[in-house]
Amino acid sequence: MTNLVGSYECKIDAKARLMLPSALKKQLAANLVDGFVLKRSVFQECLEMYPMKEWNELMKKLNGLNRFKKKNNDFIRKFTAGVKQVEVDANGRLLIPKDLVGFAGIQKEIVVASAINIIEIWDKSKYESAISSFEDFADLAEEVMGDDSE
Repeated sequence: MTNLVGSYECKIDAKARLMLPSALKKQLAANLVDGFVLKRSVFQECLEMYPMKEWNELMKKLNGLNRFKKKNNDFIRKFTAGVKQVEVDANGRLLIPKDLVGFAGIQKEIVVASAINIIEIWDKSKYESAISSFEDFADLAEEVMGDDSE
């Protein structure tokens, strides 16, 4: 599993190309040859970029779902909606497809943030809004990480 670190403020150009920050590119070096999968986030208006190895592990889980259950089919369809395979070019740029730019409401200023084994790509103002509530985060941290009984 890849453990990525950092968040970076970046800009995209008029063609929706993102120059990956050098520190992030170094962390992803082993994944550059295989490429990435870019998709809509399930819970937020942002994009998620999976190194191909991580994506393939996730697909193993999805392939284990019983396709004769409607909920499973509905989930797979929605989870994979807008999924694109992308590559980082020789100049270190990543082209973000227009439909995904629209979904995430990405303008010129963006934040590229690590989320353990994937990268999130946010419009900067949406990212700031999503992380701004420390009181909510304190409650969430206590609920998710504070119970030692498990």
